[in-house]
Amino acid sequence: MGFFYKRKTNLLKTEMRKSIQSVWDKKAVRIGLLIVLDIISVFLSELLTLWFRFDMKHIQVDFFSTFSEFFLLDAIIVVIIFMAFGLYTSVWKYASIPELISNALAVATADILIFAYKHILLLPSPRSFWLIFPVILLIFTCGVRFSYRIIREILYNFGYNKRQNVVMLIGAGNAAKMLLDEMARNERYVDSRIACIIDDNSNKVGTRIRNIPVVGTRRDIKAMADKYLVNEIIIAIPSASKETINKIFEECQKTGCEVKILPSIYLDMDPSKENIVAQIRPIKYEDFLGRDEIVVNNDEITRNLTGKTILVTGGGGSIGSELCRQIAAAQPRLLIIFDIYENNAYDIQQELLRNYPDLNLQTIIGSVRDYARLEKVFQEFRPEQVYHAAAHKHVPLMEVSPNEAIKNNCLGTLNTVKLADKYGVDKFVLVSTDKAVRPTNIMGASKRICEMIIQSYDKISKTHYVAVRFGNVLGSNGSVIPLFLKQIESGGPVTVTHKDITRYFMTIPEAVSLILQAGVYAEGGEIFVLDMGEPVKIYDLAKKIIHYKGLEPGKDIQIKITGLRPGEKLYEEMLMEEEGLKETPNKLIHIGRPIRIKETFLQDLDELIKAAGKNTDEIKTLTAKLVNTYKPQKEAK
Repeated sequence: MGFFYKRKTNLLKTEMRKSIQSVWDKKAVRIGLLIVLDIISVFLSELLTLWFRFDMKHIQVDFFSTFSEFFLLDAIIVVIIFMAFGLYTSVWKYASIPELISNALAVATADILIFAYKHILLLPSPRSFWLIFPVILLIFTCGVRFSYRIIREILYNFGYNKRQNVVMLIGAGNAAKMLLDEMARNERYVDSRIACIIDDNSNKVGTRIRNIPVVGTRRDIKAMADKYLVNEIIIAIPSASKETINKIFEECQKTGCEVKILPSIYLDMDPSKENIVAQIRPIKYEDFLGRDEIVVNNDEITRNLTGKTILVTGGGGSIGSELCRQIAAAQPRLLIIFDIYENNAYDIQQELLRNYPDLNLQTIIGSVRDYARLEKVFQEFRPEQVYHAAAHKHVPLMEVSPNEAIKNNCLGTLNTVKLADKYGVDKFVLVSTDKAVRPTNIMGASKRICEMIIQSYDKISKTHYVAVRFGNVLGSNGSVIPLFLKQIESGGPVTVTHKDITRYFMTIPEAVSLILQAGVYAEGGEIFVLDMGEPVKIYDLAKKIIHYKGLEPGKDIQIKITGLRPGEKLYEEMLMEEEGLKETPNKLIHIGRPIRIKETFLQDLDELIKAAGKNTDEIKTLTAKLVNTYKPQKEAK
């Protein structure tokens, strides 16, 4: 019973606080209340000044007469001056030194104006009045304005040690200071207590921030979490790289505490708004996996897309749907989603209509294999730019059904490329893959053929054809991380094909921003390649994901080595040696020099596509004749 009574009492207190806050947050009420309190402050300040001047005894009659007759005019002058200094529009729950200075300047100005008019009218006032009055008025008016913050701080500290949620903050920079200030006022952390701060700058260890001790560096996280009985850790270093976040997270995992993060979006916030705490969220694997995202020129990208008619094939897939999101944000004249799978197309259509109600959007179901269906789209809407993301991409599945890889990837790309040329598309961007480099599987070989198609057509068409090549995408449909998460949820084991297998990774938004940046740089025939940093060992990735879920690899969840799948290789390459590299304005995006393609390539491609249509058993051998770097598995042994 005691528990439920206490819970009910806490709920009533919370509701009361919310009700008071709701009333206070109404701007007109807040300003009106401040004006009334300022008028009272002027009255009390003038009365107390005279009282102090006459040693707290009888006030001289002529001085008191001036006060009683002109007090209201004095108050009006003070209110007008305060308005001019913005003292009724400041957010006083965040009041600090700048607000105090503004308040002091406003009081001094009002004091000078009141002195001036009384001197001109020869109204009797003690000379000391003009020194004592502004001091007392400043105390009263500051007291009124700072009272909200002072009371909240007192209430916060009164129950500080009784709070059940004990928090460790990692990072002692400006973000942490602002976070500490807001957490003291935010209902979300009303039952939390910030016990200590960790920072890798050893010079800060032993100091205090907002009276919270900085107790150690990263290597002390486990020890300090045990010492202070911490059960929640917040990483408040918005500028930290993924590598740094990864190392911090590894230390945090040793504590068994819930780990949250203040992401880099914080840097764009207006500190005058109460929204920093709202950005704290549980850490995601994207925060510490992969590489730091590239920085693209968003202004260039927006200018390239705004007011254009744009077609996205495969618009319902992982990459395609994110392309649609980012293109929609740039306000195109028309966005066309083209996809064979109606469920995905419907989902992204509804999302875009919710988020961009004014977006001119067409969602069309069809296959890129169907030339006639695709031509109707080009004929009716005349797209100016095409982003070709439609493709089969699952390596093991395509090894079993190799003809489908050629039909969908090669024929689908050829159809779209031909129509782009026929209907005068300005730019055509192909979404490619690192598996197109020295492919050991049919999927990679088919995508290499797609790159060859766009390079061939770029030579004979006015359309600018380019390809964008990147590695694995974190969280995309069929990628390894969602598989690991499902395996962990079912109790394991987590399956890895080889202990030494490595892959490059990037996030979906990063991949799409690269594709759109390539659309800006496109001059024709380029294969754009991202500098993806160091490859990631899939075995190590599996261990990190298991740790991320709060479990121990080998103890709670086993990792099972299953052997390489058909067509799979230990590592991926981003660029052929003979292609070379050329820089772009973005130093992390490079251009591969086009390689020489046989003059008979397009005729040979037609023969390959016809063979795929007949579902020949020799499709891999025929593909290897077009792609001389492709070594089917049976030939690679």
